[in-house]
Formats: sequence, structure tokens, C-alpha cells
Amino acid sequence: MSELVISGLRAGVSGQEILQGIDLTVRSGEVHAVMGPNGSGKSTLSHVVMGRPGYEVSAGSVSLDGTELLGLPAWKRAHAGLFLAMQYPTEVPGVSLFETLEEAALAAGRDPAEVVARARVEAGRIGFDERFLTRPLNVDLSGGERKRNEALQLGVLEPKIAILDEIDSGLDVDALRAVSRRVEAATTETGLGVLAITHYTRLLLELRPDVVHVLSRGRIVRTGGPELADELEKTGYAPYADGAAEPAKAGADPFADPFADPLA
Repeated sequence: MSELVISGLRAGVSGQEILQGIDLTVRSGEVHAVMGPNGSGKSTLSHVVMGRPGYEVSAGSVSLDGTELLGLPAWKRAHAGLFLAMQYPTEVPGVSLFETLEEAALAAGRDPAEVVARARVEAGRIGFDERFLTRPLNVDLSGGERKRNEALQLGVLEPKIAILDEIDSGLDVDALRAVSRRVEAATTETGLGVLAITHYTRLLLELRPDVVHVLSRGRIVRTGGPELADELEKTGYAPYADGAAEPAKAGADPFADPFADPLA
């Protein structure tokens, strides 16, 4: 079993602290949803955990299976088993998706030929046109095609933990369903642990969360089961606008059984 542990994480950019003490643990097979208003620090959390340059970490730790990730470059974090599906996937002219996956396979000690075959299978699973496999990465792709591309890479690379930074942003209904179902399937097929950052519950209709966290002003102010997402759909984030944490409810322990299906 793999485990991503974020403990006391404080970080910011340009001298401004954005994350003010994040504690969060994601284990194999679990889906954690992080929801919150604009500017609450959701994307900052994904960037800091994955190692995007420019962010300053002032306290805390981020470890994956006991390996401290803070201080490591992004590629070493990926090699350790961390994956980030970006909110705005980057165009890489001159480098095809096949070439990207082949290099990732070599770095991980896998057979590149096997990865190419796997990519074709994954393309079929999510309705991704195979002609995009040999084209420059994300160049001239629509928003939906780019997000399918992210899901394909996740399926091929089989990371231990995936961070999805608003992967539902810009997706139509069909693309959202294809991407969400592929990620959901990975939680049982390979034991993928998921940290899904989103504004909306529509993603969570397909990618079923075990735990939902509300992030406001750089702090996790409430944690609950999937019913919390439904509550947010009705109330919005106004109750958490001041960033004050709500006292834990007696008997509410979302980690009591990390493999339980709350929607069963």
C-alpha cells in the first residue's frame, strides 16, 4: 500500500503565504476531493506537492511511502510515483506523446515498446484518437482532448498517487465521463490513490470520493464524506469564507475504513 502524507505544509510565493498548515494523507485506492472557493490555495497545493519552481516552502513535509519529496525536483517526485494532471496542460512542440511515454518508461526501467502498445489500449478506453499519439504533445488539441491525454498518460504510467488539478475544467459531458471513469477504474485496477481538486460536484458523480475536504484561505476547514460535496452544492462556500475550521463532529472518522465504498 502506498501513502502520500502532507504534514504541516506552509508555503507561498513572492513572500505571500498561501498554504497555512495543510495536513492530509492519501492512501492506495482512496479518492480525496479538495474543494473550495477561488484563491483558497487549491492549485498552490498541487504545485507545491509536485515541485513546481517558484514556490517557497516555509514549514512541513510531503512524503510518499516514507520518501521526503520536498527538495526533490519534479522529475524525481514523478519517478517516486507521483503524477499531476494539470489544469492547463502544456503544449510541447516537436515532442510526441509516444516519445514522452517512451522516455518515461526508460527512466523507470520499463520496456518502451510495451508502453507504446499500452498507449494504444488506453486511447481506446477513453476515446482518444490514435492519430494524436504521434503528434506533438497537446499541440492544436482542444481542452477536452488535452484532458483525455492526461488520463491516457496516467493509465500508461501507473503512478502510485495522482493529483488532479481541476481535470474537469473545460470538459464536455462525454469527456468528463471518460476521464473520470478511467481514473476511478485505476483506483481498483492498480490501487491508485487520488487527490482531486475541483470546484464542482459534477466530477464527483463519476469519480466517487471517499473523503471530501474544504480548503479556505490556505487551511482545511472541514473534512467529511461524499455527502459534504452535496452540501456544498446547496450552500456554496460562504460558510467557510473566513477560513475558520468547523469543529469535528463526534463519530465522524473518514479514515476508519479507507477501502469502504461510501456510496454502496
